[in-house]
Amino acid sequence: MASETTAAHGAEGAEHAAESSSLVFHPMDQFIVEPLFGGEIAWYTPTNVTLWLFLSIVAVIGLLVLSTSKRAIVPTRMQSIAELAYGFIYKMLEDICGKEGIKYFPYVMTLFMFIVTANFLGLIPTSFTTTSHFAVTIPLALAVFLTVTILGFVKNGAAFLGLFWVSSAPLALRPILAIIELISYFVRPVSHSIRLAGNVMAGHAVIKVFAGFAAIAVISPVSVLAITAMYGLEVLVAFIQAYVFTILTCVYLKDALHPSH
Repeated sequence: MASETTAAHGAEGAEHAAESSSLVFHPMDQFIVEPLFGGEIAWYTPTNVTLWLFLSIVAVIGLLVLSTSKRAIVPTRMQSIAELAYGFIYKMLEDICGKEGIKYFPYVMTLFMFIVTANFLGLIPTSFTTTSHFAVTIPLALAVFLTVTILGFVKNGAAFLGLFWVSSAPLALRPILAIIELISYFVRPVSHSIRLAGNVMAGHAVIKVFAGFAAIAVISPVSVLAITAMYGLEVLVAFIQAYVFTILTCVYLKDALHPSH
């Protein structure tokens, strides 16, 4: 009996040690998709993802439509932000694609505003960062890839294949370079989507890790400083990643409009 009691106490002690050594916070829990009203998740179930996607759309409409519905010579703050965003994307598209690319401004502008708004909404405490999920970034990247590819063939026909033929290279190297260019072209949607989701997810996970240490009295001041610094960095990342996604879209659009090397 004594040996059994000792073994039981030993087992309980091991369980308590395992519990105390385990993480009390889980940085990746913030990316879990959950139904808004309970139950199982199906394709039609409203989730935290759909909620924050909807809020992103509402925020974009509020910024670009409602804030400019009563335009004034002396703009309000919201009108100034909308005008700055408009001019920023317009200049980017014109510089990269030329005047011919301006007709695609509505699509590029919508893409940028949606991503940057979703990124910034994800910085609100207890919110959900939709752009941290590949289920959101992959469709965005595939939409760009298919749009650019279809546009390239519609505008140029078979001449669009000149994008893969490096005529300035030596003749012997051209077939090899063509294979490399072809592979890199089809890798575009992968890198396009992973870059956005990966950077956003990593930053939020790091903030969550530092927040987990904030409860420890000794580490708390350092943790608060680290969270503040990381949050400031994430504000920059929220804009930079939207900018990178958009400028790559403009570069791909340029390839569709002017495929020859």
